[in-house]
Amino acid sequence: MNWFGDLNPILQALIASTFTWGITLLGALMVCFFKEVNKKALNTILGFSAGVMIAASFWSLLLPSIELSEELGYIAWGLPALGFILGGLFVLLSDKFLDKTLSDKNSIKKDSLKRSILLVSAITLHNIPEGMSIGVAFGGISSGVSGMTLIGAIMLAIGIGIQNFPEGAAVSLPLRKEGFSRKKSFFIGQASALVEPISAVIGVILVLAVRSILPILLSFAAGAMITVAARELLPESISENKNLSTLGLISGFVLMMVLDVALG
Repeated sequence: MNWFGDLNPILQALIASTFTWGITLLGALMVCFFKEVNKKALNTILGFSAGVMIAASFWSLLLPSIELSEELGYIAWGLPALGFILGGLFVLLSDKFLDKTLSDKNSIKKDSLKRSILLVSAITLHNIPEGMSIGVAFGGISSGVSGMTLIGAIMLAIGIGIQNFPEGAAVSLPLRKEGFSRKKSFFIGQASALVEPISAVIGVILVLAVRSILPILLSFAAGAMITVAARELLPESISENKNLSTLGLISGFVLMMVLDVALG
């Protein structure tokens, strides 16, 4: 932990986001061994990931945003609320754009390549705010933001990484069913998360360059994370077994809370 804490924040974010991409790669690798993922295990993983991301969004992003906003002389809730709303709207509008694109492409059912591109685009768009939130978290620590801790940033990356595992499988397995080779399905599946290291580095640079807008960047990332959890992870996780999803959610939330408060 000490050697990692001494690294440049850009390098920290790059390593953490490379980890999340690596987990996506492992998820995509499932196409080489299985035709589908066990539903019960998937529900538990998605619920756990949602719990970690919700807890991390508050303790590692939103709460520091409120404290920094007050420290900078702004209305304590003003910029955090604005950033949170913008983060949520970004995810919602991205989904709406993709939904419209899908509905307008009447020939997609006859063209698996186009369908595959749209599928990867949807996953990639979700990975942009995830990667940026990692960068903002590590950049905020370097900027001396009160309430932001190294363990919190690391746990945020772990939570994002965990939910990237089924995400990688969710791309590669359907492609295999459509007739793509295992190699091509795997390649496309892991490539959907390559944007995370890029957006993480951008997030760090923005934080280090403009401290005054850091409350908005932190809460933007929090809003995006909560929206992804509420819109994508939780609905999918309760599709088969609500109990497993709920237990996963509670476990993930409590784990993140304990680690962030006790070790932070």
